Amino acid sequence: MEILMGSSIVTLALFIVAIIIIVKTIRVVPQQHALVIERWGKFHAVLEPGLNFVVPIVDRVAYRHDLREIPLDVPSQICITKDNTQLQVDGILYFQVTDPRLASYGSSNYVVAITQLAQTTLRSVIGRMELDRTFEERDHINAQVVEALDLAAANWGVKVLRYEIKDLTPPKEILHAMQAQITAEREKRAVIATSEGKQQEQINLAAGARAAAIAQSEGVKQAAINTAQGQAAAILSIAEANAKAIRQVAEAINSPAGMNAVNLKVAEQYVAAFGNLAKTSNTLIVPSNLADLATLVTSVTTMFKAQEK
Repeated sequence: MEILMGSSIVTLALFIVAIIIIVKTIRVVPQQHALVIERWGKFHAVLEPGLNFVVPIVDRVAYRHDLREIPLDVPSQICITKDNTQLQVDGILYFQVTDPRLASYGSSNYVVAITQLAQTTLRSVIGRMELDRTFEERDHINAQVVEALDLAAANWGVKVLRYEIKDLTPPKEILHAMQAQITAEREKRAVIATSEGKQQEQINLAAGARAAAIAQSEGVKQAAINTAQGQAAAILSIAEANAKAIRQVAEAINSPAGMNAVNLKVAEQYVAAFGNLAKTSNTLIVPSNLADLATLVTSVTTMFKAQEK
């Protein structure tokens, strides 16, 4: 009975050991993770995501790495600019493990190494710039820090993706001076804008007056042209009417009995004029040659008689 119980215990123990060995043999690696396996204390392999098998007791998981992009907050530090101004800089770094083996054996602690290198590189870059340029060239500072870190981190199996400055804080005295400078610059721009506005106003007024004078002169010119054209048209119309009247008189004179009508008209006007002179004055003016008057009267009488026949 005791022998049976002893064999059962041994069997149970062996079963438990077998289960433990099987469990230790199977390794499931999550996506975007990597396990570094050492065999007898020496690097053996890097387990990729998925189902993997190892030799229990002989193999062990020495390092675990997250292959996703990792944000690293770089501690704030005081940097000295080229013009000897203290500047407190705070930034954040983004990196990714690209080679799990180098990340395990290339550095004892690549996170600390990257952080320290980022701080020293940042101090070096800012030390070559003046204070005003540090605010204007953040992208340039970020690019130089990433370039220096990426070159060094290649030996640690790490890829530095980017570095971003979160805050640049100068001393309070510098902040007050910068605020005063900004205020003065804004006032200067306001004065310049006002003067430019007045200048443009004067230009616009002068241009308006010039355009008005030109328009007025054009109006006067056009009015004179219209008046001259009207007068010319009137003169032309009068001349055409006179010419037409003269042509009609000439045609009438050239017609039969036309000359008799002319003589009659002249005699009537002569007699009428002579009669008017006698009415408007106490003195009677007698023609020097009364025979001409008699002849004229005789001619008029003859013409009347001819017309009666």
